[in-house]
Amino acid sequence: MRLGIIGLGDIAKKAYLPVLSEREDIELVLCTRNPDTLKQLAQKYRLNETVQTVDELVTKKIDAAVISTATEAHAEIAEKLLENGISVYIDKPVSLNYRETKRIAKLAESSGKVAMTGFNRRFIPRVQELRKHGKASLILMQKNRFAAPDHVRRFVVEDFIHVVDTLRFLMDTEVTDVKTQFLKNGELLDHIVVQLIGEGCTAIGIMNRNGGVTDEIIEYSAGTHKYTVNSLVETTHYHNKETSVTKFGDWEPTLLKRGFYQIIDHFIDCVKENRTPDPSIQDSLITHEICEQIVRQIDPEA
Repeated sequence: MRLGIIGLGDIAKKAYLPVLSEREDIELVLCTRNPDTLKQLAQKYRLNETVQTVDELVTKKIDAAVISTATEAHAEIAEKLLENGISVYIDKPVSLNYRETKRIAKLAESSGKVAMTGFNRRFIPRVQELRKHGKASLILMQKNRFAAPDHVRRFVVEDFIHVVDTLRFLMDTEVTDVKTQFLKNGELLDHIVVQLIGEGCTAIGIMNRNGGVTDEIIEYSAGTHKYTVNSLVETTHYHNKETSVTKFGDWEPTLLKRGFYQIIDHFIDCVKENRTPDPSIQDSLITHEICEQIVRQIDPEA
């Protein structure tokens, strides 16, 4: 199988290239406009094929591509690849613009090719385990950043979208209502508190981007059991005044703990077998739609 990686920025260098370069069943083609980056990474991973444009990449007869460029370029690149019969893995979000996201989802469906959004938290072992503990009645997720307020649309659609999608995954039921509270400082958004309401479950997502620490915590309450996942790698179980902790072994790689091996394996398997990934592009569209609702509730003009 031949696979292109488009955009060789931070996430591609830290996650996608290390994972994909280990696979013996993949021929990688690197694509970025920066010739120095191409040369450096091709040498590091002992790769022979590199291109500087998506048009060149299409001529390389690839089966699929990982799109890890700046968000603003996602939709245009995905559209070109799908129209040329190439399956796509799109780093989240598909687009900052909901109409563009809908267009890509529709094109993916009509093309018959595999399209998937990079919501890696659905594949994190400590997160996946939570649903095995029974249906939750209350879920709380905080994903905070140190001193990094941002404009409303970018704050919500590029970053908070991970919280929305993870809560949807853990709720495992349709979101019937969305309520938003927030604090703005001029044009920038400092923090946000969102309730996602579904049958028998309330999920609360919090993001403070003007706080004192970067951290991520999930609290999952199912009956008389509570599970707290810290930094996505350690789970504490509380029940009847007793606690127990589940940790990874010392030698488990970080990219496995954070779901990158699993999500890439799933995408490649779906391409090879021509089957719909989970989450599908249509399911991811629901997450994007909820984020659009949140943006509109904060600022109808954003």
